[in-house]
Amino acid sequence: MKKLSTLLPAGILALLFAAALFSSSSCGIYRFTDAAIPDSIKTIKVNLLENRASYVNPTLSPALSDKLRQKILSQTKLTQTNNDNADWEISGTVTQYSFSTSAITGQQASNNRLTVGISIILQDRKTDKTEKHEVSRSFEFRGDQSFQQAEINLAEEMIRTLTDDIFTKLFSKW
Repeated sequence: MKKLSTLLPAGILALLFAAALFSSSSCGIYRFTDAAIPDSIKTIKVNLLENRASYVNPTLSPALSDKLRQKILSQTKLTQTNNDNADWEISGTVTQYSFSTSAITGQQASNNRLTVGISIILQDRKTDKTEKHEVSRSFEFRGDQSFQQAEINLAEEMIRTLTDDIFTKLFSKW
């Protein structure tokens, strides 16, 4: 009877080994589905992100806060609380919301850019430490669109990508 290693090509064996390594929960080094949260942290409070940019999109702050709350609850084992004694508390501010021209064709703007910047604060009440993170993302749109049209067309993408960026900053310890 032939050995298993002679029956399977080396590439398949390497792939199987890598899959076993990454799926092993005892490994603890690489985690792709769980956020890096200490076991002592059980509750979280996500405050409404304040909008202090020079131009205020009135729907951005509540939509972003809600989406972040949903993502944290669906992708971590944390329990949401509105009490002031949460293990972790997240707050933040929209600090930038600006439009600029990113490409010109002839003498007209052919492409514009909306840039959103957010300052996030994670307060850890268990260790009495505070982490500050900055997230910024630019969104391109056609030059023939008004800023209001661009906001409407980019709303879903803005909320999704900014939420992902904030979540990554807060919960990835790479």
